Amino acid sequence: IHELIQKRQLLEAFASVKYLEDETIAERDAEKYKDNPQEFVRKSKDVDLLYSSIKNAIQSIVAGTLEHPTVEDTMLTSLVTLIAREEAAHPNTGSAAGPGSDLLGAPRKWREEWREAINESARKRVLGVPMASKEDKRSWLDLHLSFLQKQLSEDLLKIKLSVKKCYPEEYHVCDAYVEAFHKAIASHLQDLSQRALEFNELYILLNWVANTYHSELFLGHPDLKPEVKTENLSLLLTPADWDKLKSDYITSAKGKIKSYFGNILRLEITEKWEKEVHPEVKENLCHSSLSFDIQTIIGEHVKISGVISRSLETKMLELCLAELHEFIPRFGEEFVAWSSARDSPIFVPYFVAYINSFHDLMSGLETMFNVNTEELQKILAALTRKFTNIFLNKLKQKAQPLLQKILTKEWILATERPVSLASAVSQFSEHLQHMREPLGQELLCDVHKYVVREYIAQVIKPRRKMNMQTRQQVSEKMNQEARILNDMLINQGSNCDWLLPALHHIANIIGENKKDNIKEYIKELCQDYSDIR
Repeated sequence: IHELIQKRQLLEAFASVKYLEDETIAERDAEKYKDNPQEFVRKSKDVDLLYSSIKNAIQSIVAGTLEHPTVEDTMLTSLVTLIAREEAAHPNTGSAAGPGSDLLGAPRKWREEWREAINESARKRVLGVPMASKEDKRSWLDLHLSFLQKQLSEDLLKIKLSVKKCYPEEYHVCDAYVEAFHKAIASHLQDLSQRALEFNELYILLNWVANTYHSELFLGHPDLKPEVKTENLSLLLTPADWDKLKSDYITSAKGKIKSYFGNILRLEITEKWEKEVHPEVKENLCHSSLSFDIQTIIGEHVKISGVISRSLETKMLELCLAELHEFIPRFGEEFVAWSSARDSPIFVPYFVAYINSFHDLMSGLETMFNVNTEELQKILAALTRKFTNIFLNKLKQKAQPLLQKILTKEWILATERPVSLASAVSQFSEHLQHMREPLGQELLCDVHKYVVREYIAQVIKPRRKMNMQTRQQVSEKMNQEARILNDMLINQGSNCDWLLPALHHIANIIGENKKDNIKEYIKELCQDYSDIR
């Protein structure tokens, strides 16, 4: 009998074992073993061991179905016949084979063993898929899931085309294999999810479960239909495991986003500020890639998260905005520290570029993600005020020494064209025409007002008396410098043309000798500037 089993002549082997079983039962009923119960136990065990050998052969045949390149139709057909004969020989009375003499005549439940063999075969097939170590391959998980997908797709196609026809319809063989593979994959993915996975690996796993497993790339492939059905399959991961995977993904993303934002800052410092590379001017606006880079990072991460689920998309957006709220002040602190440590010619262009970028960032986030930016508006407004104060302070540091020279002997006697003050102011004001409105216009007006106000403050300071010739010389120089300053600021876009007459009025008063004319000039001054007292 053992030889028959080894040669896979299982029908003949079963017939022989069944004959031996029937013989033993008949001898037991005839009380042949009354005086020698040990002999009965021995023969009963022999029968059981032979049946177990046949069961093992069944398991081996099922395992070989997918392992061997071709399907042995005859072997599978005889396997079905074997199971049917065993079920007919041992009608199911509700009791399975038990220990001792109860083994004889009990149902062997080989159909259940067949199903368990399918489960075990599927488990081994899944675990046998190649998987490189993380140290050897950065893309180990992606490769592993691709291999898994390819191998099991081939297995299922083989079952559909070659295995299914060997079984009666009642076996639902395709369903049995699909369910077995499903359970094996679920168990395998649960093990994978317990590993210390990085952000990209977590995403690969989430995406595979959410979008690949049931898709046409795998179980839903047209070649597998209609035999491979997925409608009644349980969840691939339990809700708890799925939620944990998503939670780990968001936690990992936090560090990733923080790192990306940190890289933006690092590149601004090392590649732009330290190298003093001027920002580009695009469409007459100083341009910084800051807004684009931030929106790209947020957009990409929100988009890929939305591929997994809407809730994950929302969580990713919330995370990105929270990190952005932390990053913007940190970025501002670095820019302030850098600008305070040196007098760089690129400070004003980058000040303008970043203000423009803040505006683009706000409008971009509102348009692209339809989010409430109230908190971000407050952060950016505070940073804009801080940058603006630094800008104005730097302007004062440049302009004040030149303003203090007004009406000094050196200033009066200088014969060259008075352009020093205008040149110093222009280093700051010329870039404001490349700032987005209305802030650029408002700031340019502030510069214009500051220059005129401080100029007047210097002129009206108590000084020693000047003779008429000197006063006329001062008047002429003031008018000339006023024209240079006003023309420059107006050409750069200042709309504070109401400031234009102020210096000319005072210059005319200084250069006039006749009281009536002086009164007329003062009257004109008061008409133009009604707040003068």
